[in-house]
Amino acid sequence: MTHDEYAERCEELFAVGGFAKVRELAESALSELGPDPVLYRWLGLAHAAEDEDDHDTEAEKAYEAGLARWPDDLGLLVSYLELCLRADGWTYPWRTDGAGRLKERIAELAPAGSPEAARVEAVLGWAGRGYWQDVRERTAGARAERAALTSHSADVAEALERGGRAPDAHPEDLRAAEVAAALELLAGPWRAPLRLMVRHRVAAYVATFVLVLATNRALVLSRAVSFSLWGWIWYAPVLLADAKLRQARRVARQRVISAMETRHAESAAQ
Repeated sequence: MTHDEYAERCEELFAVGGFAKVRELAESALSELGPDPVLYRWLGLAHAAEDEDDHDTEAEKAYEAGLARWPDDLGLLVSYLELCLRADGWTYPWRTDGAGRLKERIAELAPAGSPEAARVEAVLGWAGRGYWQDVRERTAGARAERAALTSHSADVAEALERGGRAPDAHPEDLRAAEVAAALELLAGPWRAPLRLMVRHRVAAYVATFVLVLATNRALVLSRAVSFSLWGWIWYAPVLLADAKLRQARRVARQRVISAMETRHAESAAQ
């Protein structure tokens, strides 16, 4: 295979969250075919996506290795800049200092109006972020995750309405794989209450909230306790149902990654 073919496979795996597989593939390609700026970039991105200190260090090594050979590669420069701007200035001051030099070099290479220049502007939005900006970013991320879970729940509820049959779809269709995995995890007579809560998720949350208030109020009025939090235990079933949906998304991601790897292996064998 060529560098471009390896890079294309890295992009496919990265899009579905297969960061470990991207690293394996990029390292294998670099060992087999030799250095390539795009593969160094994918290797760095796959480490940086883990958002852990050790992986950030490995990402930095990948970017520096690529830039040592291709100092003017915009893909590497912009990816390295993003890593530097996201770094903690107290713990990694050299990354913060290096961001300035990278911005200057990118400004020389990326003409105004180019895609690279647009990405630089997006990356620079991280510069100078304070505590409240970080809080807003985390809040936005949490809202996006809840929206994705709600959408997934709606897909599963629709499948349950059809009799609990998984939709026919390509094995690399992530959304369909998530529904199929959820149906498997919710199958069986003992999980019928969880299936009911998934089918009527909003009503389940509303009913649970009412039960929480009623239970806490009843316990206080009965003078069994002066203050009660026991009612919150009613949330256990709906939280368990949501946990099953999150587990299904993880299982589906691994299945899609495996399907992609199988296709890649079959293509390489031809």
